[in-house]
Amino acid sequence: DYTDLTPAERVEIGELTATAMRVERAVLAPMGFNLGMNQGEVAGAGIAAHLHQHVVPRWRGDSNFLPIVAQTRALPALLGDTRERLAAAWPTTASTSESTTEEG
Repeated sequence: DYTDLTPAERVEIGELTATAMRVERAVLAPMGFNLGMNQGEVAGAGIAAHLHQHVVPRWRGDSNFLPIVAQTRALPALLGDTRERLAAAWPTTASTSESTTEEG
């Protein structure tokens, strides 16, 4: 439960969220993000004692729906390729952001 987390755990979630956003910006160049947490089974976490967060890159004109409305298109990308690009960028981007944070 998010309310049961320690202050340090909440800070860690925030830092991981910021790193994910930096990596996605470097690799995918999104125009914005949707950030959201799912807590508990009925909220979409799948099991009762589970919490996870989404960091979803967004672009003007993208859609989670089929292109049934004029001028609305999904952005094509192969999930495996995107995952590989993000994974490759994570160590470099994460270490850069950590050193920036530590230095001020």
